[in-house]
Amino acid sequence: MTTATTVRADCAADPAGALTFDLAPADVGPEAVLLLRRRGAADTPVRLPLSRTAPGRLRAVLPPSTELSEGRWDAYVEEPGSRRTLTVRPGLRDLRALVDRAPDTGTATISSRVPYPTLDGRLALRCWLRAPHAEAGAIRVGPSGMSAQGVLYGAGAGEGAVVEARLPGRPGRVHRVPLTASGEGSGGFAFTLPYAPLAPGPVPEEELWRLWLVPRAGAAAVRISRILDDVWCRERSFVYPSRPVADGVLATPCYTTGNDLCVRLAPRPAAL
Repeated sequence: MTTATTVRADCAADPAGALTFDLAPADVGPEAVLLLRRRGAADTPVRLPLSRTAPGRLRAVLPPSTELSEGRWDAYVEEPGSRRTLTVRPGLRDLRALVDRAPDTGTATISSRVPYPTLDGRLALRCWLRAPHAEAGAIRVGPSGMSAQGVLYGAGAGEGAVVEARLPGRPGRVHRVPLTASGEGSGGFAFTLPYAPLAPGPVPEEELWRLWLVPRAGAAAVRISRILDDVWCRERSFVYPSRPVADGVLATPCYTTGNDLCVRLAPRPAAL
């Protein structure tokens, strides 16, 4: 008889932030646990006890109080005392409770974790842990720039608040625009970023300008991202139109694989 080397896990999120994993088939010993291991890091793995809910089915719960460092956590089933570790494959994912989350703006630390299928078909969690956090909202693309709204958590915007567009590796390349209130209540912000100052000259290769919010003069900058829903990677699913910003240069709002908001400058493709 061949012993299974994989199990399937259905995932469900609740409004309080807990994640439930229902595993099947589950031919493992009574001491087995659901193991979460952060990819590419030396963090201590998180082990969640498994309880039997029906013949061949086990359940683990990740409570919101369990802190997971920001990154990608791979899921396994581990049997203590055994060398066998089972790969967990994704099943059904009910993540409706994660859509349009709106924590209190006074929350000091924003935590978000989204179960997702990896490219090679395994189950993983994309986790964010931000303190404070600037959540991007609606993005509007104009003829010469972009406008955005959002909500700031864990910090209050004050005098001198700005949004900075930064070009990584080039500390002298920073462009600032003022922050304005969005009219959406406590914590709401808005800004308009023209593209022209980002490209005062030729752009021979792609540049990815990262957007940061500085809540007040002299305060530490806060990365602008969108993490409060069920989308684990916005890079390809949220696509915005490009606009010409200079001769031979196109500018496009975009998200990274980590859901951080950016502006991409790229050479304009030659006309066919």
